[in-house]
Amino acid sequence: MREVPVLIAGAGPTGLTLACELARRGVTCQLIERAPQLFLGSRAKGLQPRTLEVFDDLGVIARVLEDGAPFPPFRLYAGKAVLWERSLEEMLGTPAPAPSPGVPFPRAWLLPQWRTDAILHDRFVELGGAVEFSTELTGFAQDANGVTATLQRDGVSHCVRAQYLVGADGGRSFVRKATGVGFAGETYDTERTLIGDVRASGVAAGAACHIFTAGGDLQRRFSLWNLPGSEYFQFVATVGADEVPELSLESVQKLLEARAGRTDIRLHDLRWVSLYRIHVRMVERFRIGRVLLAGDAAHVHSSAGGQGLNTSIQDATNLGWKLAAALHGAGPGILDTYEEERLPVAAQVLGLSTTLHGRDFRPSLGPTPAIHQLDITYRGSTLAVDDRATPGELRAGDRAPDARLPDGTRLFDAFRGTHFTLLVFGQRAAPADTGARIVRTASLDGYDVGEDALVLVRPDGYIGAISSSVETIHDYLRRFVPGAPSTDRQRPG
Repeated sequence: MREVPVLIAGAGPTGLTLACELARRGVTCQLIERAPQLFLGSRAKGLQPRTLEVFDDLGVIARVLEDGAPFPPFRLYAGKAVLWERSLEEMLGTPAPAPSPGVPFPRAWLLPQWRTDAILHDRFVELGGAVEFSTELTGFAQDANGVTATLQRDGVSHCVRAQYLVGADGGRSFVRKATGVGFAGETYDTERTLIGDVRASGVAAGAACHIFTAGGDLQRRFSLWNLPGSEYFQFVATVGADEVPELSLESVQKLLEARAGRTDIRLHDLRWVSLYRIHVRMVERFRIGRVLLAGDAAHVHSSAGGQGLNTSIQDATNLGWKLAAALHGAGPGILDTYEEERLPVAAQVLGLSTTLHGRDFRPSLGPTPAIHQLDITYRGSTLAVDDRATPGELRAGDRAPDARLPDGTRLFDAFRGTHFTLLVFGQRAAPADTGARIVRTASLDGYDVGEDALVLVRPDGYIGAISSSVETIHDYLRRFVPGAPSTDRQRPG
């Protein structure tokens, strides 16, 4: 029987990100995927600013920027006439992050999911990993020391012994169902979403989300998105439960003509198509012993606001360094903080996406929370220690902002990798033997932490501790950092 530290079920964005995070920390994982290849569709195509920061740290931002494009404007048509053109933020009624040194990627980025998956897959291979395609998890049992899993490939079953099993196997997760964990929420039975990838002729040139209607009614629309660096468009249309079309090119063409009130746009080469109901659900637990859930296996919701893939990648980033730390000898409580930190975030995201879905591009009566995910915080977490008498605006648990250092480099350059980073402010001496990368500075934009503060930044870019006490920093590291050597092999980003 093969033995591995971690078995990951599902090679989508969640599983691939987690595999990369483990591989660059020297943790061997077995990543299996039931399908014979990576996903071929554009499906989740919007990358939020926080996800771009994760990809910067992971060493893939150069390819992400090269293969994608800024999020395009929305262009509404009534027949052939253009009624208006609006930005993503104007459409959703959400604020855009203001450009600043602390936010290197302030806007959402358009990248088809097939490219995101390919980029993450290539990074995993570069780090020494390999995805086992056409391999299905058919059963597992856990005990106090690990999980025994049954895998099937080419009709042949075999067993694998892993210290931990991670279910990153999507909304219909076999892992989640097998654990029996609750998946509470609701399903929208009155509507379906039709989505797919096609080539198109007769569409105005230039990157845009083309919203076709016969008379300007947004509720009866057919959207075509230009996909950067590709001849394909993604189409999206909401249909009632009583008007579900066949999943064929001819049926999609008829729907376009009916919604747009025109016949000059012709669709070709249907590459991928899906019709799905919207579920708004999340698990009651992210960890069940030695089984952990991440991504759509733990939470599903409307695609409004582009939160799904991004939240899933944040799950993997949060879990990756903690799982590696546990395997390298950190205290047993480190994995409990994964659920502690991510479960509230999932609940918040479900609420946001549900609000945006219900609004359906209609004007808002009040402000809507931001979609960029830069404001997600883990304040109050076990891993957030702030013993200052008077905390500032930036606190332990918050995302650590970027900043320009005196030598011209970025603070994110110092963060990039698998290590903790200790920011030492003022003239005080840097603590010795922390195992963290030390950055000395007099002050930094965005860091209102005091003249003699020590700021400890976690490997996932969140602030673990803010204190003027060296002992507080040492105590934090003793509790949560095993001191294992990093095997991260960087590629310039």
